[in-house]
Amino acid sequence: MDQRTPLSTLAMPSRGTTPVALRLLRTAVWAVCHFVFYFLQQVAELFAPLLLVAGAIWSALPALVGTLSRSAASADPQARDAIAAASAAIPSELTIAGHVLTAHGLIMDGVLLMALAAAAATLSVVCGRNL
Repeated sequence: MDQRTPLSTLAMPSRGTTPVALRLLRTAVWAVCHFVFYFLQQVAELFAPLLLVAGAIWSALPALVGTLSRSAASADPQARDAIAAASAAIPSELTIAGHVLTAHGLIMDGVLLMALAAAAATLSVVCGRNL
């Protein structure tokens, strides 16, 4: 009896194995997904605190100037005029290249970036486990 393996079984992989090229392609796809999600996480973690702090300062600034102007009401008239001019110079919104920025909008963008960072971290871990 001939113990040689038939040629047809060598050409087809067995049921539990996948071809090497398919495994490399799968690994490459998961690696790219892991990179994209990790990059999004890093960018979101960088800009979220900046937007939150900028929005909080911008929203608190009119209240601080108002407090300062009330305490300076009994002070020198020139100081009152300077404080009034400074409080009038604080805008409630900015339009940059067609985009309207407000203090509340910056705070909400910061919170949304924090949510994006959390989602990207979760997806990055899932992709990393599939590598």
